[in-house]
Amino acid sequence: MFLIIGYVIILASSLGTYAIHGSLLALWVPTEYAAIVGLTIGGFMASNDIRVIKATVGAVPGILKGSKFSKAYYIDVLALLFEILAKVRKEGLMSIEGDIENPEASPIFSKYPEIAGDHHVMEFMTDYLRMMVGGNLNTVEIESLMDVELEAHHHEAAEPGHVVQKVADATPAFGIVVAVMGVVNVMGSVGQPPAVLGKMIGGALVGTFLGILISYGFIAPVACLLEQKAHEGSTVYKCIKMVLLASMSGYAPQVAIEFGRKTLDSHTRPSFIELEEELKARKGK
Repeated sequence: MFLIIGYVIILASSLGTYAIHGSLLALWVPTEYAAIVGLTIGGFMASNDIRVIKATVGAVPGILKGSKFSKAYYIDVLALLFEILAKVRKEGLMSIEGDIENPEASPIFSKYPEIAGDHHVMEFMTDYLRMMVGGNLNTVEIESLMDVELEAHHHEAAEPGHVVQKVADATPAFGIVVAVMGVVNVMGSVGQPPAVLGKMIGGALVGTFLGILISYGFIAPVACLLEQKAHEGSTVYKCIKMVLLASMSGYAPQVAIEFGRKTLDSHTRPSFIELEEELKARKGK
C-alpha cells in the first residue's frame, strides 16, 4: 500500500510541478520510453542466470503483501518450540521422533499450520531436532553448522534485493545512452529550423530524465523493500537457533524459549509476561 502511495507522490511531485510551467506533451516521447525499458530488461536478463531471474520475479509480488512476521507469529513459534522441548524433557528425546519424521501427521505441528506450511522453517527446525535425537551433540560445532546454513540461506534470500538494486543503479546510465542517441540524431539535423531542433534536443533529454526518475523513484524503492523482506525472514531462524542451542546446553524449556524471545525485534517481541500467560492458556486447553 505505501509503495503505491509513494509512487503517486513521486509522480505528482515530478510531473505535477513540471506541468505548472511546462507542457506534459513534451515528455511524451514513446521511443525513449521503449528504449529505456528494453535496455533495463535486457541488462537484467543478461547479468543473471535463470535461477536468479525466477527468484527475483517471484519475490517482487511479495512486497505488496503485509508481513506475516508479527508478534502473534513469533508467539506461535516459541509456543511450538516449548511444546516440543517440554515433551522431550518429560518423555525423552525419542518421544519426538515420530513428530519430526512426519510433521504433517504430528499432533504438535498440526496446531501451528502457518509455521508447518513454511517448508524452509520446518526443514531447519526438524533437521536440528533430528540431530538432537541422534545424540552426542557438540553444541559449539552445531552452532557453527547453523551459522553456515543460515549464512547460505540469508545470501539466497537477499539476492533479489541486490539484483534489483543493481538494475536501479544501471538505469540512469541507460537514460544517458538514450539521450546520447537522441543528440546524435539532432546532430544529423542541424539544418532544421531552431524550433524543430529545440524540440529534438528536448526529446533527447527526456531519456536522462526518465532514467533517473525510473531508477530512484520506482526501482530503488522495490530493492529496499525486498531487502527489508529478506531481513524480516531471517529473524525466525535466529530465534529457533537460540532456543535449540539453549536446550542442547541443558536449559529447561521455559528458559530456552527466553533465549529465542530475546533475539526478536522490539516490535515483534512479546513481553515475558505475555508469552508466559499465552503458554499457560494453551497448556490449559
